[in-house]
Amino acid sequence: MMNEDHEYDYESLGANSTMTQNAIAGALAGIGEHCLMFPVDSIKTRIQVGQSLGSMAVSSIDWFRSQHLWRGVYSVVMGAGPAHALHFATYEFCKVRFYRLIQQHGSWTKDENLQQLIATSSAGACATLAHDGMMTPFDVIKQRMQLKDSVYRSVRECARQVYAKEGITAFYISLPTTLSMSIPFQSIQFSTYERCLSLLNPGGIYDPKSHVVAGAVAGIIASSVTTPLDVIKTLLQTRGSSMDPRIRHCSGFWEAGKLIYEHYGYRGFFRGFKPRILTHMPATAISWSVYEYFKWFLSRNN
Repeated sequence: MMNEDHEYDYESLGANSTMTQNAIAGALAGIGEHCLMFPVDSIKTRIQVGQSLGSMAVSSIDWFRSQHLWRGVYSVVMGAGPAHALHFATYEFCKVRFYRLIQQHGSWTKDENLQQLIATSSAGACATLAHDGMMTPFDVIKQRMQLKDSVYRSVRECARQVYAKEGITAFYISLPTTLSMSIPFQSIQFSTYERCLSLLNPGGIYDPKSHVVAGAVAGIIASSVTTPLDVIKTLLQTRGSSMDPRIRHCSGFWEAGKLIYEHYGYRGFFRGFKPRILTHMPATAISWSVYEYFKWFLSRNN
C-alpha cells in the first residue's frame, strides 16, 4: 500500500481541485490545443484525402491565407470546449477510483508502476468514450470545411447541408472508427504522459517544463501508432465531398480500409503522417500544459 504522500502525488497536481475546476481547465486546454494547431491539422486532412497543397513559393503568411487553413475553426471552438471539459473531468474521476480499486483488489500485482499504468490507461479509455460521443459531429463539420474545394461558408451552413443530403448518419458514421483510434490513442497518451511526468517531476510540484516535455512525448508516441486509423476516419468523415462514387458511398471501416489500399497500397495508411505528428506533438504539450496550469490556478486557494 502506498503512503499518503505518494498517493497525493499520484493523484496529480491540483489534487484539491473539484470536478468543476477540472472541467473548466479541460475546456480551456481543448480550445487552446485545437485552435493553435488548426492550420497544420487542415494540411493533414487534405493530404489524407489526396488533395494537393499547391505551390509554397510565396511567403508563409500569403500561403496560409490563400489556402484557407482556418476554415472550420469555429466548429472546433464550439465542440472542443464542452468535449474536453467532459474528457478531463472523466479522466480525473476515473483515474483515482480505478487506482484505488486496483490497490484494494489487485492481489495479482504489487507493482505500483503497473498499477498506475492500468489505472491511467483505463481512465483514458473512459474519457475517450465521453469525449468522442460529443465531439465527432463537430469533427465531421470541421473536416468538411477544411477541404481545399469546400463550398461551405459557415458551420451552420455545413451542418444543414450535410444533414439534408446525407442524414444524421453522416455525423456518426466514423464514430466506431474514431473510437477504435481514440481509445488506444488516449490510453497510450495518458499512460505515457503520467509515466514521463513521474520520471521528470517525481516531487509532484507544479513544473511547466515537465508538462510540456511529457505532453510532447505522449503526443508523438500516441499519434504515430494510430495514424492508419486516422486516415480511415478522415475518408469516412469527408466521403460526401469526394468525386469518387465508391468513396462517396463507403459504408464503414473495412470498406474504407480496402479503398485506401486499392488506391495507394500500404503507404496510403500513413498519408499525412508527418503533419499528424507535427500537430499532436505540440498540441498535446499545449493541452497538458494549459490543463495543468489552470487546474493549479483554480485550486491553489482551496
